[in-house]
Amino acid sequence: METAEFLKILDHEGQLLAAAAEQAGLDAPVPTCPDWQVRDLLRHTGVVHRWAAGVVTGAETSRPAFPDPPDIDGTELTTWYRDGHRRLVDTLDGAPRDLACWTFHPAPVASPLAFWVRRQAHETTVHRYDAEAARGGPASPVGTDFAVDGIDELLRGFHARARSRVRSEPPRVLRVRTTDTDAAWTVRLSAGPPVTEPGTSDDATAELAGPADQLYLALWNRLPVPTVTGDPELADLWLTNSGI
Repeated sequence: METAEFLKILDHEGQLLAAAAEQAGLDAPVPTCPDWQVRDLLRHTGVVHRWAAGVVTGAETSRPAFPDPPDIDGTELTTWYRDGHRRLVDTLDGAPRDLACWTFHPAPVASPLAFWVRRQAHETTVHRYDAEAARGGPASPVGTDFAVDGIDELLRGFHARARSRVRSEPPRVLRVRTTDTDAAWTVRLSAGPPVTEPGTSDDATAELAGPADQLYLALWNRLPVPTVTGDPELADLWLTNSGI
């Protein structure tokens, strides 16, 4: 997917999140984040948006601290969230294509700007789903290509980091596969961080599979994995320890 596509998704998903939050009400519990009410969701996502915009605006070369959320509520909080989302979209849209700044896992096509647009599009989409879960009713769809990209980012970005808690001794091999596209990944587990390769491998002993949109949300711990086959111990190891 192109950076312009991610930016359009970020813009749209952020607006959907705000609308769902207003419909749900700030006191509503967020079932996908059991300790949160909608106000916590807005504060968290609003802080992340401002933090990411600050990295890009300042061309930061190391990880900056997260800003503290403001002590506001009600319509003032919703307006604060909307303003931060708009600022993020405008910041990313206006940033130089050759931007050099810090990223927390390898940037796609070696472009920090592409990293931040992609990362914030997925961040906002997952939390939009949270807001809609709090509101109730049907959730907005996640595009198939976007979902495939998000699975790839999770497996080959987040879980390639030393912070990943998915470890296994002895080594084991897990397959992740979308059933509505030809996208699949082989995840090799060991005492170190998982190593994920695109494609399938005959030595996988368990598989997590499903339509791309459902599998995307499942791997982000928002839905059950549609289909789990093979070694139940390996599948459970992943599902228990893979939360970000």
